[in-house]
Amino acid sequence: MGVYCFGAFELNEESRALRLAGSEVETQPLVFDFLAILLRNQDRALSKDELLETLWPGVTVTEASLQRVASLARGILRQGGMETALRNLPRFGYRIFLDSPAVSARRPNPPDPSSAQPRPGPRILAARSAVAARKWHEAAASFTEADASDELLTADLEEWALALECMGRPSEAIAPLTRAVTAYGVAGERLRAATPAIALARIHLERGELAVASGWHKRAAALIGTATDSREHGLWCWMGSRIRGAEAEPEQALAFAEQACVVGKHLDDPVVESLGLIYRGFFKLCLGETKSGLEDQDFAAALGLSSDVDPVVGGILYCNVLWACRNFGDWARANQWTLGYEDWCRGHGLEDLSGSCRLHRAEVLGVHGTLKEAEALVRAALDQLALDAPWATGDALRVLGDIHLAAGDLAEAETAYRASHAAGWDPQPGLALLQLEQGQAEAAFAALERSLIGAAWPTLQRRGLVLATLAKVAARTDRPGRAREAIAELETQPQRWPMASIRALTAEAKAELFTREGRLAEAVGELQAACSRWSEIGSAINAANARLSLAALLIQLGDRIGAELELGTVLTVAKKVDSPRIMRRYEELKGQLAGAKREALG
Repeated sequence: MGVYCFGAFELNEESRALRLAGSEVETQPLVFDFLAILLRNQDRALSKDELLETLWPGVTVTEASLQRVASLARGILRQGGMETALRNLPRFGYRIFLDSPAVSARRPNPPDPSSAQPRPGPRILAARSAVAARKWHEAAASFTEADASDELLTADLEEWALALECMGRPSEAIAPLTRAVTAYGVAGERLRAATPAIALARIHLERGELAVASGWHKRAAALIGTATDSREHGLWCWMGSRIRGAEAEPEQALAFAEQACVVGKHLDDPVVESLGLIYRGFFKLCLGETKSGLEDQDFAAALGLSSDVDPVVGGILYCNVLWACRNFGDWARANQWTLGYEDWCRGHGLEDLSGSCRLHRAEVLGVHGTLKEAEALVRAALDQLALDAPWATGDALRVLGDIHLAAGDLAEAETAYRASHAAGWDPQPGLALLQLEQGQAEAAFAALERSLIGAAWPTLQRRGLVLATLAKVAARTDRPGRAREAIAELETQPQRWPMASIRALTAEAKAELFTREGRLAEAVGELQAACSRWSEIGSAINAANARLSLAALLIQLGDRIGAELELGTVLTVAKKVDSPRIMRRYEELKGQLAGAKREALG
């Protein structure tokens, strides 16, 4: 057993202690053993099989367990700015690379006062401990104090930025990240400087500053140079995918994401691979490859979230899946993911949910009929999005409009939709449904047709929802040919739009068309199918609306008992979700039903 000194670290096998600049670092036993084995064999690479057998003798475990240990070890090394010393050798194993061999002896060599590094002060030690404990507010405050005392290493600047982002203050992370790029560059560590440069590209992109994001992305490319087999290159490809997506170039975005996947898989790096996979899936969904895209996203989330990723990466994985769920109307899947995301946030010290998290949850609650809670949540999301993702403000206003429309507050809905449009977002199909309510069917049709134009990712992903609504409006405005054309696109590509919500909307559109053509019995069948689909995903308000349309048809057909049954179910829902709009329509149909009964009696 020996003592190994490398960088600011000292690992003592006999006392099983790992110290950073003289202060002990809390280390899990397997992580300590992993580092000790690599240091003991620093002159060679160790295969995965050898490491598995040494760390888990006689026990069968998967490579995922080894990946997690390596990820934790890299996180500890990052505290001393040495995470790049731990190298993953693709399809083989791991090795630790040091600028000079680690000292090994039975006892620690006595310190040389002339060469000793200054001991870290209490403020920076407190900051590092807070990061390890995921106490982000405490960490940020301690980093600020340590910075004033000139105690920060360059790696600390990156951890400071992480703490600020986890607090929902990404704009404040820009300064320490910029300093990190500069410091690494001055020290000649160009490749390491690329990582904070990529982080800056991401933050500026999420602030809606595409030109600045592109500039930092190009800066990262220059720093990476020819190191195309590096982790930094994989992250650069992933960021390129996001930038190309923002530029409405989905095919190029998909190609960049594919490159990130390849680099991550080659390096056996779960963070790079999962980020590449999640965006590969995202842009496959944009381009109509729904089944494959969903598979990529689910696998990416499982891979990344089982690899001890930091909260920023975890948030990216979760949010990407949730954006796709919401844009496709995949409400059952969205509900599962939002609940999982909330639990994950709390487990990683994110007591205040991000604006995106609140937005995702608000739309799910609105679809499920919890309108007052949904409105409160989306208003909180709007405040937070101004700080962490202002580009999504328009979508939050769209969701607010949908909530007001569901409640029957038409004036408030129109205000929200107009604000969404002013913020650069397309508020469809909600705005068109509002216009139908206001008797502006022609305006609704024209707006929906415009919404199908373009290659931006929200346009491509929301195409199914918009098409189904367009079919209904086309039938309502005596355009049966366009209605059939839209329905045919939806029904001839079931693999592209397998979601229950889009099938329900398609059934409602067919019912509208059949009603216009006098095929009332067939229209009843389609509305019954729509009710079943909406109930399947727990969308109480949409199911109630379909039942109201069904009750109206049944009254017209003279089926008073059937109409009474449907209206009874609607009344139960209306009381539960507190929707004046549904209640008003219920009262209207109840009056029609009473009139039909009086006529029947004579």
